[in-house]
Amino acid sequence: MRAAVISQFNEPLQIVDVETPTPGFDDLIIEVSACGVCHSDLHILEGDFKAAKLPLIPGHEVVGTVVARGDAVSDLAIGDRVGVAWQHSSCGLCEQCREGRENLCAKQNVTGLTVNGGYAEFMRAKANHAIRIPDSLSSVDAAPLFCAGVTVYRGLKRADIAPGQRVAVFGVGGLGHLAVQIARAFGAQVLAVDIADDKLQLARSLGAEHAFNASAPDSMKQIRALGGAHVAIVTSAAKSAYDAALRALRPAGTLVVVGLPSEPLTFQALALVASEARIIGSAVGTRQDIREVLTLAAAGKVHCRSEVQPLERVNDVFGRMRAATISGRVVLEFP
Repeated sequence: MRAAVISQFNEPLQIVDVETPTPGFDDLIIEVSACGVCHSDLHILEGDFKAAKLPLIPGHEVVGTVVARGDAVSDLAIGDRVGVAWQHSSCGLCEQCREGRENLCAKQNVTGLTVNGGYAEFMRAKANHAIRIPDSLSSVDAAPLFCAGVTVYRGLKRADIAPGQRVAVFGVGGLGHLAVQIARAFGAQVLAVDIADDKLQLARSLGAEHAFNASAPDSMKQIRALGGAHVAIVTSAAKSAYDAALRALRPAGTLVVVGLPSEPLTFQALALVASEARIIGSAVGTRQDIREVLTLAAAGKVHCRSEVQPLERVNDVFGRMRAATISGRVVLEFP
């Protein structure tokens, strides 16, 4: 089968023929139809994840059709269309798994990091971590929801948003444009913040009631004049976005950490204490979170802006990702 393989960190992926996988007793073999390209894949390529095995087939936003299954698999059939996310497997026995936080399982395997992922014509997956795709969603539409979609969904879900509350989305990119739609689905009033006017226009077209250019000196003051944000979710990797988001919060507001700056985040203790602000992190999502995102998308409430590319263009996609010239998400489609 054809696959894009990382043989060395910081080197272009190689498009090569590799052995087609076979299923273990609790595995599926999926014929891949679409695989999203995530910024985490670039971090893996650049050696930022020490757990990465080499050689490695990356890709963790995978959708395809079951073509083989192990003897222990009975709830998924040949021909079923399923998706596979960042979490390839979890132990199911540790405290985190038993408490409903399988995404924090210390013994988990990660698709496209510790095991081979979906930049290939076929991939092996654990049957109990494969999620059925609603018939109304195309494979290209569904693929980015398995990381980008579920990541912002879980962050907003953990913030306990109530209908009518103000949610500020900092960064209207691949994750942020999904966060705008998901916050709207939760019944929130969305305030979009970015430095690019075209992205702010996109946010308005997706239902944001207000849009603020973060480069304007009074933008956070304008948000506070509206009463401040009950929740601010930062999808940007800029530390300055976090500094601004904290200023945009109302008293007792919640800051949701999703974007990953390369430098440490720093906040004055007095600023947190005086406003009783809450800061929460969110790590991708559980299988149930993914099912809930897919349900929203199948109902037409969430749609990812995606650009389709063939597997052979994956290195070009990473080049554009480094240059920050991608709007929305890129999905590798397999004919």
